[in-house]
Amino acid sequence: MDKMGSNKNRKAMARLHKAEVMIAGEQLRLRLHDGKLIKDRRYHLRTYPNCFVAQELTDWLVSHKEAPDRVTAICLMQHLMDHDIVHHVCDKRPMFKDAKLLYRFRKDDGTFPFNTEVKVFMRGQRLYEHLISGRDSILQLREERSVAYQRSFPGCQLIDWLLQNGETESRRQGLELCRALLEHGIIQHVCKKHNFFDSGLLYQFCINFRRRRRLSELLNESEREKEEEVAVQAQEDIHADSPFVLRNTPPLENCSGFQSLQNSMEINATHNVHRGSLNSFQLHPTGYLPPAILSSTTFVRCNPISVLRSNVTCDDLVSPGAPFIKKVLTVIGDAVGWGFVVRGMAPCYVQAVDPGSPAAAAGVKVRQFVCRVNGQSVLNMDYHAVSRLVMTGPQTVVLEVMEPW
Repeated sequence: MDKMGSNKNRKAMARLHKAEVMIAGEQLRLRLHDGKLIKDRRYHLRTYPNCFVAQELTDWLVSHKEAPDRVTAICLMQHLMDHDIVHHVCDKRPMFKDAKLLYRFRKDDGTFPFNTEVKVFMRGQRLYEHLISGRDSILQLREERSVAYQRSFPGCQLIDWLLQNGETESRRQGLELCRALLEHGIIQHVCKKHNFFDSGLLYQFCINFRRRRRLSELLNESEREKEEEVAVQAQEDIHADSPFVLRNTPPLENCSGFQSLQNSMEINATHNVHRGSLNSFQLHPTGYLPPAILSSTTFVRCNPISVLRSNVTCDDLVSPGAPFIKKVLTVIGDAVGWGFVVRGMAPCYVQAVDPGSPAAAAGVKVRQFVCRVNGQSVLNMDYHAVSRLVMTGPQTVVLEVMEPW
């Protein structure tokens, strides 16, 4: 679980850094247009629109104290090139050279890569500008649990605002947009504990789009990211012998598989271990197979990476208007067990399902949250307690689960 959290944190930091690079690049582009450094230029009897000369820009960065020296200025521009902000006019030079060469911002010639992440970022920036400049802005000083938060807003009020201003056609579309903004690091819950809900929970923008960025900040953030990646890799190397580390081991024949997030991923698999033993493996407090199960012919691979797309708390599941559907499923176990694996430290969720098991036949699916087992509430139990409750109970298990819309 720690590794999953560190991976999510690293992805969030990478997205935030990319967003900062895009903002800094756009601010630089506008300043260069105002300073007339970007203009149509003629070279070898051909006119290149909206270009700048690398050598002139390097001079400008040093003179305007955006870089302490020319070497740093070149590194800054190379950073913008690596993030597809600027490029050589003929795309023949992947490196930024301090010479009389012509470069151009991709936004000026329409070659900027507008993928889903960029579109969500630009939508978030536009919404921020609209909200911050409005007369009766919903971004206000508010309190949650006796703590004051600047420029915060309730989730339901943001969706109301989106509908009133024609940004979305329905509350469901508004909820999907806000969740996309949260997943891409544009907004967040003030305590970073909840996903986005159409409720009174408070949220904030993670990014101040109007703050002036100094280009030197980009290199500092980039160096910090590299240091963190090296530290994480070193930590993974230390624990390389852990059974929770996935390896590219070729699968053995006649292995029973569990249907998880992707078929291409290395997922829970066993050789000469029946389904009930695998559930016992999930019960073991250390996560290792008990010695009685291991043998010379036993082969086990596990997939510790959570299949959840975002963190969900117990409060999220029971919040009014939460986008979850409740279902009651009856699983009749066979001679080898029930055929599903639960994980999580409250709430528990279904991590994997054996495709040919009683659980699959009953409708148990990956990412469902387990709320009740045989009428008993398990919402606040960890996966050890839930697994034990299932395995020590009757062969027929009645599950109350919640799954996303």
